[in-house]
Amino acid sequence: MGIESELEGISTPDVVDTAIGELRFRDGAPLPQTAELVYDYLDRARGVEVFLNAMPGASVYALVKGPQAIGVSRTNQVLLFDGLMDSSSLFLTGNTSTLYAIPVIDLRADGPTVVEVPPGMLGAFNDMWFRYVGDVGPAGPDKGAGGRYLLLPPGYDGDVPDGYFVLRPRTFGVWTFMRGSVANGLDAGVANIVDNLKVYPLARRDNPPEMEFISGSGKSFNTIHPNTYEFYEHVNELVQMESDEMLDVETRGLLASIGIVKGRPFEPDDRMKRILIDAVAIGNAIARSIVWYPRMTGARVYPDSGSNWMMGWVDKDVFFEKDGVRNLDARVMFHYPYTAVTPAMAVSVPGRGSDYAIVYLDGNNEPFDGAAAYRLHLPPNPPVNDFWAVTLYDTQTRSQLQTSQRFPTVGGNAPGIEANEDGSYDIYFGPEAPTGYEHNWLETVPGRSWFAALRMYGPEQAWIDKTWRPGEIERLA
Repeated sequence: MGIESELEGISTPDVVDTAIGELRFRDGAPLPQTAELVYDYLDRARGVEVFLNAMPGASVYALVKGPQAIGVSRTNQVLLFDGLMDSSSLFLTGNTSTLYAIPVIDLRADGPTVVEVPPGMLGAFNDMWFRYVGDVGPAGPDKGAGGRYLLLPPGYDGDVPDGYFVLRPRTFGVWTFMRGSVANGLDAGVANIVDNLKVYPLARRDNPPEMEFISGSGKSFNTIHPNTYEFYEHVNELVQMESDEMLDVETRGLLASIGIVKGRPFEPDDRMKRILIDAVAIGNAIARSIVWYPRMTGARVYPDSGSNWMMGWVDKDVFFEKDGVRNLDARVMFHYPYTAVTPAMAVSVPGRGSDYAIVYLDGNNEPFDGAAAYRLHLPPNPPVNDFWAVTLYDTQTRSQLQTSQRFPTVGGNAPGIEANEDGSYDIYFGPEAPTGYEHNWLETVPGRSWFAALRMYGPEQAWIDKTWRPGEIERLA
């Protein structure tokens, strides 16, 4: 190969046609209009990347910010769904079957903070970039018996007393979710939390503040990040309030490329704001496409079968990492519709815990039509030690679908549900209930799409090894 061919490979023609338009050069020097064009593209591309990569932070920030609308903002306050979670609030794919308790933890304001966890709880601690910090309950060090957890702020080098399960998050804010059992009745589950859950600064362990439990049941408030320009403002607010340890230098650089820098105002000019408005629209479309039509392996519950049942965690990997490679699409596929990061949610133990399958498309690979009727067939004897449940969600909010049914769920323990003679079940979806199957029906809304989650509580081996599997949701009319 001669020098002439080498030069051809490293040289730039005077005109290059690309997907973003015609790029013009003068013997390799970009002309001003080309520089303007590629800078617009670069800023837009980085805006899209910020949306996709900062989604975990924006999501958990919304989870902390949202309950403030109903007065949940101090360390001694707990958001408690004492009447279970219904469709009134906007919560990413929340369930209607377990008792949620969500304390407030602010290590910047309170320093080292104690969380006394009641017995029989399930849950986890996540930091403000939605990274896993630790479990509570059977998967945590308390093993389900309850116990005292001590959360230490970033950079803390003081004394650490004995008698606590010690956790060191990378952020001052910590989002904590706990789920209580209602096996002995809702009142008993609520009493266990109210009587035993305590959160207080370590410095006040001898005189902790009185706890306040604020009901979230039946209340309208939002815990979901925006999909508009406001997304970037929320990310900036999070960066300004949090520890430098929250982000690595690469991520800080990505945010800085669009003007989000700790200690500086986020004030994009008109050009940059127009570009970011476009970028968030593209990013939102990308996220939805990844969720509805995933192209990665490990996303489907029943691969190579044409089934549309999806996993919440691709490859059941809560860290989105395999063979030393970060699966970026898997991270988006989780954080766009779901919350709460813990390895315990991706491990199936026969007869214990829970497992999930989610479906976004019908048996014809089409998004669900709220004006149409559908049916889901569950084969005989769903293999659960506890119960199964099907819940409907709004495609726009990824929260429980708001209809005349306050709890858009049917399940094996629902009053009046009808099994077929062989022990199978048919679940119906549509604007009108089918005659004779009113208790097997979930209402949908014309003009609004939906998706569904099948939860298996105490899944047995036939579910885990996939010898029992649900049918697809088939359109009837």
